[in-house]
Amino acid sequence: MTGPSNPDPDPRDLPEDRTLSGETPPAESGTSTGTGPYRPPRRGWAAGPLVIIWSLAILCALFFLVYAIVLAAD
Repeated sequence: MTGPSNPDPDPRDLPEDRTLSGETPPAESGTSTGTGPYRPPRRGWAAGPLVIIWSLAILCALFFLVYAIVLAAD
């Protein structure tokens, strides 16, 4: 029967060049998100999506207005 495996090996069982010395490994280079040229974020919405959203809102409002007029006329 085998016991549960330990993810942290005993340093006495490791070869000389792999002993755990407690030192922090060097940082990785090239892992930052700042690669490439800086582009400032755009502010606001583009004109196209705003026109579509406003058009849909006006169409919905007109539909319910006409529906209310039809119901009131009956």
